Amino acid sequence: MNEQGGSSRGLISDAEFIRKCLIVLGIVLLTLVLWSLSSVLLLGFGAILVAIIFHSAAEGLVRYLRVPERWSLALASLLILGLFVGLAILFGTQLRSQLTNVIEQLPRALDNFGRAIGVGAVSDDLSNIIDSQTAGGLASRLAGIGGTILGGLADFLLVVVAGLYIAASPKTYVDGLVKLFPPKHHERVRGSLHASGEALKLWLLSQLIAMVCVGVLSTLAYWMIGLPYFYALGLIAGLVDFIPFLGPILGALPAVMIAFTLEGNAALWTIVAVLAIQQIEGNIIFPLVARKVVTIPAALALFAIVAGGILFGSFGLIFGFPLAVVTYVLVKKLYVRETLGEDTPIPGEEETADKPS
Repeated sequence: MNEQGGSSRGLISDAEFIRKCLIVLGIVLLTLVLWSLSSVLLLGFGAILVAIIFHSAAEGLVRYLRVPERWSLALASLLILGLFVGLAILFGTQLRSQLTNVIEQLPRALDNFGRAIGVGAVSDDLSNIIDSQTAGGLASRLAGIGGTILGGLADFLLVVVAGLYIAASPKTYVDGLVKLFPPKHHERVRGSLHASGEALKLWLLSQLIAMVCVGVLSTLAYWMIGLPYFYALGLIAGLVDFIPFLGPILGALPAVMIAFTLEGNAALWTIVAVLAIQQIEGNIIFPLVARKVVTIPAALALFAIVAGGILFGSFGLIFGFPLAVVTYVLVKKLYVRETLGEDTPIPGEEETADKPS
């Protein structure tokens, strides 16, 4: 009898051991699959950001212009599309030619900038590298660059279309994600997703306003200084400003390098203008438009952006900060407040509480 009991316990323990091994193996395989699909997941996160933009615009039409809710998203999408089409018609040809000229002038600008800081002519080294390549190798590199550009356009289109689908029916995707968790955690998960979405909306709106202000101010400053291609340089400064901390520096580099190709004090005035615009952005624009945005410690945010760039390349660099926003909100809500019991404000919840019922 004891032998049978011991044999039964041995079989149960063996089955339990095998079950645990299979669970660990499944977790490892799932982690590997998610890692291999990291680029796709980041594009999905980009689609969520696009959906938040469209949904916020639709909410604004419903709240302020009394547009019927069933038509608000379609009207918001048409208005955003019309804005881009209008800008393309007004400035598209000029911007395209100026961007082409900026690209053509960059080697000379790099040389002048290198001489100014004591490095020397940088383009000569680049020319030697290109000349040392075989014709086939150079052709394959050019083909790779063209493929990268086409791939980037395809990814952009995918993100916009997927964002429209998510914005059209956000409840479907939220409910689907919530149901992946046990029923007792549904409310916690739903509340966390809502708070993360509100925090992202606040950050996105403030960031878009800052990008427009930086782009306009940069264009005006470069025009007053006398830089060529000031439309293109202002556009670059505004777009790259989407990346906090690193964006203003990266966006200003083309203008500074182009300024070194000019006579007089153009380079000095360009550097002064860039620093002044960054001070205006940090001390005037953001305090006005980002009063309720989640504030992440600067060092933590900077490391999040750099880590995203190292792990996931350009996508990680672009989405590093908004991913940090989501992580920061989830940690504050699920761990600091609900696990440790500490009283801590959640930006998304604060915004919801301030809305009129």
